Amino acid sequence: MAERWVFGEFGSDCNDTGENFNNIVGKKCANLGEMKRAGITVPHGFALSLKAYKMFMHETGALEEIRRYLKTFDANPVNSEPSPKFDMAANSLRRIVESKRMPLYMEDLITRYYAELCEKTGMPDVPVATRSSGAASHPGQFETCLHISGISEVMKNIIKVWASTFNTRSLMVRARLGLPLESDPIGVAVLQMVNAKSSGVMFTMNPVNGDPSKIAIGGNWGLGETVASGEVTNDQWILDKVTLEIIERNIASKSIECVFDTETRKTVYSEIPPEKQTKSCLTDEEIFELAKQAKRIEKHFGLPQDIEFVIDENLPFPQNVIFVQTRPESIWNKKESKPILQTKNAFGEYDIFSLLQKNYG
Repeated sequence: MAERWVFGEFGSDCNDTGENFNNIVGKKCANLGEMKRAGITVPHGFALSLKAYKMFMHETGALEEIRRYLKTFDANPVNSEPSPKFDMAANSLRRIVESKRMPLYMEDLITRYYAELCEKTGMPDVPVATRSSGAASHPGQFETCLHISGISEVMKNIIKVWASTFNTRSLMVRARLGLPLESDPIGVAVLQMVNAKSSGVMFTMNPVNGDPSKIAIGGNWGLGETVASGEVTNDQWILDKVTLEIIERNIASKSIECVFDTETRKTVYSEIPPEKQTKSCLTDEEIFELAKQAKRIEKHFGLPQDIEFVIDENLPFPQNVIFVQTRPESIWNKKESKPILQTKNAFGEYDIFSLLQKNYG
């Protein structure tokens, strides 16, 4: 296969799979393609490869400017504390990248793929999210841009995602590991936005105690940012993985949700109406469908998964249950875990999705 840098439907039009494909478009895009091939519902979209990042950085002159800047930058000493000099370097390097225009031939092809996405969805200027997709996992480290509409905004925000590889945290991590500061190639997923009634995170095991015989689900109204950020206590369920019976159900008092503001054209945190604050953000049939599909995803990938989902406000059930990311659960997959027949509280002494924020954010 000739080396490509943009792929329809995250690479499902390509024969490469597995780890080699991770190195082409990054893990997020590769896993979306894998889920699509397995018959799991994912948003429509396309992927820009790590090669696209390298082409942009080289052909716009951004890489050369960054190298010149870094010749004057002393990365030592490096520790885990916030560093004003790294903040200053990050701001300067991001400005360099964001000041560049997409090369015309790249712009033309991205425009074509976006037009095909608009045609496929039946929506002119279809709103999309631009999300980073690294060959190695960097959860929460790079930029995510939501509700981007129109090709000029799509182009600008793809570049913004690439520029986020020069944020303070990323620069400090690369410096501590002795990696080059000048480049950290990532892929970009351009995903059709889902009109989210509710969103959340699901583990095909109990993340508190590593019990692989359980499925844990956490969710909130609106977009998933409040779940991953730990901004609110979420609704939570524990299910038996074999019978899919709901073993524990904790419906929280939820005060805020992340929604799209049609006036400002931005995502904002908004107060949840009082009548919804103590209402479950998922129906039992949605919970059952999520758990059923989670088992399929785990079986396809061969080990416990950390899965992100969205429930579409407009689509009928079960088409409204959409999966936007999966990755191997990164704590208990490294440890030996056994089914636990009885636990006093399967959620432990704290919100399991605060645990998510602590370990994945």
